[in-house]
Amino acid sequence: MRIYFSVDMEGVTGLVDADDVQPGGRDYERGRLMMAEDVNAAIRGAIAAGATGITVNDAHGRMRNLLPESLHPAARLIRGRTKQMGMLEGLTPEHDAVVCVGYHSRAGAPGVLSHSFMGHEIEDIWLDGRPVGEIGLAHATAAAIGVPVAVLTGDDSACAEMAEWDGSVATVAVKYAHGRFAADLRPAGEARTAIEEAVAAALSAPRTAQSVAAEPAEPSTLAVRWQSASVAATLLGIPGVTSTDTRTVQAQGTLPGLYRLFGVWMRVAASLTDQPPYC
Repeated sequence: MRIYFSVDMEGVTGLVDADDVQPGGRDYERGRLMMAEDVNAAIRGAIAAGATGITVNDAHGRMRNLLPESLHPAARLIRGRTKQMGMLEGLTPEHDAVVCVGYHSRAGAPGVLSHSFMGHEIEDIWLDGRPVGEIGLAHATAAAIGVPVAVLTGDDSACAEMAEWDGSVATVAVKYAHGRFAADLRPAGEARTAIEEAVAAALSAPRTAQSVAAEPAEPSTLAVRWQSASVAATLLGIPGVTSTDTRTVQAQGTLPGLYRLFGVWMRVAASLTDQPPYC
């Protein structure tokens, strides 16, 4: 059984502030170790369920947060950027399940460090008219590849967002949002035991014993509303991109190709802006 881990940072046990998750922040070095402990708990759960192949993708920020020496020795790490598939780099139909560790809720949601991919640069995202963030887009893309999401860990807002997309996904709330930069924290040991047990149980269930068939490649529409009209105007130079207003662009295509295209949009936006993600 091959398991794929997509590991973000804002939803990690104990972390509540930009200083916890951004390089140069006062508590970033501690934060990256907390990140490793959460993913290691999930890896232990996967091994208990019989996993023989484990791929971990560092999916936060510049994607150089996990220290290879701090990761469980059973895992292979995908580290660094730029990656064509971003938060899902390395996911293939040969994987049996996806585990999302440390995820957060979408922009505008009342969750800890909530945002969608680029902080305030992205105000809203819609997939086929439905509001979506990193959780929903990862779930939809993994389904198109043919791999089910089995578990998600994060704060209670992220868990609720995942439940809206797929109630069969096991979720572990490691903290409870009291605002965008405050939370009621579960004790670290308790949270990691919960992660390990949830992953072991979910991956032992018949639903994730083997990969599901990829969903039919039906066209979807992805729309993004940017804070900056200049970003939207620049993206109109990409064939197939249209606008619905001065700050919203959209494109049609099939996943996972549409996910890759969105990655190009973000790289264009990053080249035009220079603003921290949580101000």
